[in-house]
Amino acid sequence: MTTLTPRPTAPPEEPSAQPTQTTPRRRRPWWRSKEAIAAYIFIGPMVVLFGLFRVWPALHGIVLAFGDYSLRRTYDFVGVDHFVRLFQDPIFWDSLRVTFIFAAIQMPLAVIVSLAMAQLCNRVMRGMAVYRSVFFLPTVTSSVLIALVFMWIFSGAGPVNAILDTVGIEPVGWLTDKFWVLFTLAILSVWSSFGYNMLILLAGMLSIPQEYYEAASIDGANGWQKFWHITLPNLKPALFFVLVIETIKSLQTFDTIFVMTGGGPARGSYTLTFMIYDQGFGYFDFGYASAAGVVLLIITLVLSLLQRKLVGKND
Repeated sequence: MTTLTPRPTAPPEEPSAQPTQTTPRRRRPWWRSKEAIAAYIFIGPMVVLFGLFRVWPALHGIVLAFGDYSLRRTYDFVGVDHFVRLFQDPIFWDSLRVTFIFAAIQMPLAVIVSLAMAQLCNRVMRGMAVYRSVFFLPTVTSSVLIALVFMWIFSGAGPVNAILDTVGIEPVGWLTDKFWVLFTLAILSVWSSFGYNMLILLAGMLSIPQEYYEAASIDGANGWQKFWHITLPNLKPALFFVLVIETIKSLQTFDTIFVMTGGGPARGSYTLTFMIYDQGFGYFDFGYASAAGVVLLIITLVLSLLQRKLVGKND
């Protein structure tokens, strides 16, 4: 009888080594993504133009304020001599006073008119898109052309004085009287810019949820209460932007003054920007004019920061 020998069994296989984990692919930083590169391509030309025509002239003007620059391209450093001379110049203080008076007239008037027109256009009615386009037209019209038209409107024999004469009021020297000239220039400035401000404020109004107004109507609120308690608080970002834009514009108005009054009558419209132009291109005192420009820049920054603190800060 044959004995069967057991068949040798194969040794158990050793467990295979665990597969190596593949390292995750590193993501590109956001500033190297395709979207960022596309954004660089589109905004690059604008950044270059802004640097060449905004940043570089501003920095160059600050450098000029601390030296004497002649047409022979020579520059002599004089330190703060221009600023000392500026603060002792009565013409500077008079031009600064005229600038603040003009800003005090123009800026509140521009904001009120723009806010009223935005509220007027914030409704659904037939032809409203046409009205909004018509209101925006002064913004894209040449400021020099507007100034020439307003010179005729407010001239001695213009339509405004003709209307006043019809109702028995004596004609007013709108551009020849120191009392009225800044008010006339403010009207022109408001008319030429309210369309742009209106669109900014209107966009802010359209972003306010309608549920707020519906809830207020249920509670019995009238139109004024809705505007005061709903529209204005939610309009603070847009209102802050309009305030800053109008502040800068009122402090730097030059073209309309140059065309309509030339700084007159008797320096009644001789603003700080007109003084900068007069000193720089009239007397070729570029360092002194640049010092006045630096002072105007500081004033604009301070007023913008104050408006940021009072209006633009979100609670």
